[in-house]
Amino acid sequence: MQYVKLGSTGLDVSRICLGCMTYGVPDRGTHEWTLDEDASRPLIRQALEAGITFFDTANVYSDGTSEEIVGRALRDFASRDEIVLATKVHGRMRSGPNGAGLSRKAIMTEIDHSLRRLGTDYVDLYQIHRFDPYTPVEETMEALHDLVKAGKTRYIGASSMYAWQFSKMQYTAERNGWTAFASMQNHYNLLYREEEREMLPLCADRGTGVLPWSPLARGRLTRDWDTATARSATDAFGGTLYQEGDRAVVDAVGRVAKDRGVSRAQVGLAWLLGRDTVTAPIIGASRPGHLADAVAAVDLVLGEEENEVLERPYTPHPVSGH
Repeated sequence: MQYVKLGSTGLDVSRICLGCMTYGVPDRGTHEWTLDEDASRPLIRQALEAGITFFDTANVYSDGTSEEIVGRALRDFASRDEIVLATKVHGRMRSGPNGAGLSRKAIMTEIDHSLRRLGTDYVDLYQIHRFDPYTPVEETMEALHDLVKAGKTRYIGASSMYAWQFSKMQYTAERNGWTAFASMQNHYNLLYREEEREMLPLCADRGTGVLPWSPLARGRLTRDWDTATARSATDAFGGTLYQEGDRAVVDAVGRVAKDRGVSRAQVGLAWLLGRDTVTAPIIGASRPGHLADAVAAVDLVLGEEENEVLERPYTPHPVSGH
């Protein structure tokens, strides 16, 4: 495993981040394909044994049970000081007022619930899951800054939004002497490259770490275009992200993988890892082979001609994932 700094911070993270949306009680929340605790723990342990030290979850994943499962596994298998633990806030956790969003009340309430579920006194990276247009930016950024000063999180991060929104939040923090975001977790892969227009140049300019979610396009880059899975059959959100023209990119990944004698997943991840702006893709793993492919991709370097083959078929997409 390789390790790099998270953006311009001094925090070292593994080049692969294990996304933990896969782990959670299946009948809690909207993800029917999640793995229960017994099935999740061996994969989390395998990730640790492979040198992955960076773990990302969220309060909304399986109604909080992802945080519970991940927290117990990391407590049993790892030293808290040696891992980087990230979670997120924004989504609805309960009905009624203040049950979602980025108000001061919501942030202060949800960090305590997340810490309780994770079984830790602090997280290393606390991220806003989306932009909240109904809460003043100043309120959100000051509340997050106060969490850092209270020791409940070491760093703060953001997730998918427009570049102007991210820039506004960063500027607000800097103008007031508050903690700025160390990272951006955005939708970026070979099938969706719209982030290259504004968000990635902004992150490069500001020294912000980039943590792409869905780096394998919800598995589409790992199989033939017409192949369905249990997840794709029930993934309504994922069905809005990609389009028929992406078939050509998927075919290109297959050709490069065959020529190299490696899996398609390794090729898709190696392409991302080769982007100067990318810190660590957030991968999902429901089988041991998923983790093996992710770790192998760290050492796979694609050539200029291979990158050109992979990138040439891309066609512009509507902005999605926000």
